[in-house]
Amino acid sequence: GGWSPGRVELWTLSTAAPSICSGAYGRAIADFCVTKFTLDMKALDQSLWCSWSDTFQPYEELTNCTYFVALKMHCFWPNQQIDELFIRLHMDYFHDCALTGRLLRDPPIRILGPFIGVPVLVTLLMTALVVWSGKCCQGIV
Repeated sequence: GGWSPGRVELWTLSTAAPSICSGAYGRAIADFCVTKFTLDMKALDQSLWCSWSDTFQPYEELTNCTYFVALKMHCFWPNQQIDELFIRLHMDYFHDCALTGRLLRDPPIRILGPFIGVPVLVTLLMTALVVWSGKCCQGIV
Protein backbone atom coordinates (compact mmCIF):
# COMPACT_ATOMS: atom_id res chain seq x y z
CA GLY A 1 0.00 0.00 0.00
CA GLY A 2 0.71 3.59 0.56
CA TRP A 3 2.86 5.53 2.90
CA SER A 4 2.08 5.31 6.56
CA PRO A 5 3.68 6.84 9.63
CA GLY A 6 4.74 3.32 10.65
CA ARG A 7 7.33 3.23 7.87
CA VAL A 8 9.23 6.00 9.60
CA GLU A 9 9.60 3.73 12.65
CA LEU A 10 12.67 2.31 10.90
CA TRP A 11 14.48 5.34 12.28
CA THR A 12 15.23 5.69 15.92
CA LEU A 13 17.68 8.41 16.75
CA SER A 14 17.91 9.55 20.32
CA THR A 15 19.64 12.83 19.57
CA ALA A 16 20.01 14.72 16.35
CA ALA A 17 22.91 16.98 15.59
CA PRO A 18 22.22 20.03 13.42
CA SER A 19 24.00 18.31 10.50
CA ILE A 20 21.52 15.43 10.67
CA CYS A 21 18.65 17.87 10.44
CA SER A 22 20.11 19.52 7.39
CA GLY A 23 21.62 16.58 5.50
CA ALA A 24 20.00 13.31 6.51
CA TYR A 25 16.61 14.92 7.08
CA GLY A 26 16.59 16.35 3.56
CA ARG A 27 17.49 12.95 2.08
CA ALA A 28 14.88 11.21 4.25
CA ILE A 29 12.03 13.47 3.21
CA ALA A 30 13.13 13.13 -0.42
CA ASP A 31 13.16 9.31 -0.16
CA PHE A 32 10.10 8.78 2.02
CA CYS A 33 7.86 11.74 1.35
CA VAL A 34 8.57 13.46 -1.95
CA THR A 35 8.89 10.19 -3.87
CA LYS A 36 5.43 9.10 -2.70
CA PHE A 37 3.94 12.52 -3.46
CA THR A 38 5.48 12.54 -6.94
CA LEU A 39 4.07 9.09 -7.70
CA ASP A 40 0.63 10.13 -6.42
CA MET A 41 0.65 13.27 -8.57
CA LYS A 42 1.81 11.37 -11.67
CA ALA A 43 -1.03 8.90 -11.15
CA LEU A 44 -3.46 11.83 -11.14
CA ASP A 45 -4.43 13.36 -14.47
CA GLN A 46 -2.58 16.68 -14.82
CA SER A 47 -5.85 18.49 -15.55
CA LEU A 48 -6.89 17.69 -11.96
CA TRP A 49 -3.79 19.16 -10.29
CA CYS A 50 -5.67 22.39 -9.51
CA SER A 51 -8.59 20.50 -8.00
CA TRP A 52 -8.17 20.68 -4.23
CA SER A 53 -10.53 17.75 -3.66
CA ASP A 54 -8.32 15.55 -5.89
CA THR A 55 -4.95 16.70 -4.52
CA PHE A 56 -5.86 17.13 -0.86
CA GLN A 57 -4.96 13.57 0.17
CA PRO A 58 -1.48 13.43 -1.44
CA TYR A 59 -0.73 16.95 -0.16
CA GLU A 60 -1.85 16.08 3.38
CA GLU A 61 0.16 12.83 3.30
CA LEU A 62 3.25 14.77 2.19
CA THR A 63 2.79 17.30 5.00
CA ASN A 64 2.29 14.57 7.60
CA CYS A 65 5.23 12.58 6.28
CA THR A 66 7.64 15.53 6.58
CA TYR A 67 6.34 16.13 10.10
CA PHE A 68 6.74 12.51 11.24
CA VAL A 69 10.24 12.24 9.76
CA ALA A 70 11.22 15.45 11.59
CA LEU A 71 9.70 14.08 14.79
CA LYS A 72 11.64 10.80 14.54
CA MET A 73 14.89 12.59 13.72
CA HIS A 74 14.33 15.15 16.50
CA CYS A 75 14.40 18.04 14.03
CA PHE A 76 12.31 21.18 14.14
CA TRP A 77 9.22 21.27 11.95
CA PRO A 78 8.44 23.33 10.01
CA ASN A 79 11.87 24.51 9.06
CA GLN A 80 13.60 26.24 6.17
CA GLN A 81 14.02 22.96 4.25
CA ILE A 82 10.29 22.29 4.45
CA ASP A 83 9.48 25.84 3.37
CA GLU A 84 11.79 25.50 0.37
CA LEU A 85 10.41 22.04 -0.44
CA PHE A 86 6.81 23.23 -0.51
CA ILE A 87 7.73 26.31 -2.56
CA ARG A 88 9.45 24.06 -5.12
CA LEU A 89 6.51 21.65 -5.19
CA HIS A 90 4.04 24.50 -5.64
CA MET A 91 6.13 25.85 -8.51
CA ASP A 92 6.25 22.38 -10.12
CA TYR A 93 2.66 21.25 -9.58
CA PHE A 94 0.43 24.18 -8.66
CA HIS A 95 1.91 27.22 -10.42
CA ASP A 96 -1.15 27.62 -12.68
CA CYS A 97 -3.67 27.26 -9.86
CA ALA A 98 -5.55 30.08 -8.19
CA LEU A 99 -5.73 30.16 -4.39
CA THR A 100 -9.27 28.83 -4.62
CA GLY A 101 -8.10 25.83 -6.64
CA ARG A 102 -9.49 27.15 -9.94
CA LEU A 103 -7.72 28.77 -12.81
CA LEU A 104 -8.11 32.53 -12.89
CA ARG A 105 -10.36 33.89 -15.62
CA ASP A 106 -12.79 36.77 -16.11
CA PRO A 107 -16.43 36.12 -15.23
CA PRO A 108 -18.94 35.96 -18.11
CA ILE A 109 -19.93 39.31 -19.65
CA ARG A 110 -23.52 38.95 -18.36
CA ILE A 111 -22.09 39.13 -14.81
CA LEU A 112 -19.24 41.53 -15.48
CA GLY A 113 -21.36 43.99 -17.56
CA PRO A 114 -23.55 45.33 -14.74
CA PHE A 115 -20.53 45.80 -12.47
CA ILE A 116 -18.98 48.06 -15.11
CA GLY A 117 -22.09 49.66 -16.62
CA VAL A 118 -23.99 50.68 -13.48
CA PRO A 119 -21.16 52.74 -11.89
CA VAL A 120 -20.50 54.46 -15.24
CA LEU A 121 -24.19 55.36 -15.64
CA VAL A 122 -24.47 56.59 -12.05
CA THR A 123 -21.36 58.74 -12.50
CA LEU A 124 -22.75 60.29 -15.71
CA LEU A 125 -26.17 60.84 -14.11
CA MET A 126 -24.66 62.52 -11.03
CA THR A 127 -22.47 64.75 -13.23
CA ALA A 128 -25.48 65.79 -15.30
CA LEU A 129 -27.49 66.45 -12.13
CA VAL A 130 -24.76 68.68 -10.64
CA VAL A 131 -24.39 70.64 -13.89
CA TRP A 132 -28.20 71.04 -14.24
CA SER A 133 -28.64 72.14 -10.60
CA GLY A 134 -25.83 74.65 -11.00
CA LYS A 135 -27.46 76.25 -14.05
CA CYS A 136 -30.97 76.04 -12.62
CA CYS A 137 -30.34 77.70 -9.28
CA GLN A 138 -27.77 80.39 -10.19
CA GLY A 139 -30.27 83.21 -9.93
CA ILE A 140 -31.45 82.29 -6.40
CA VAL A 141 -29.24 83.67 -3.61
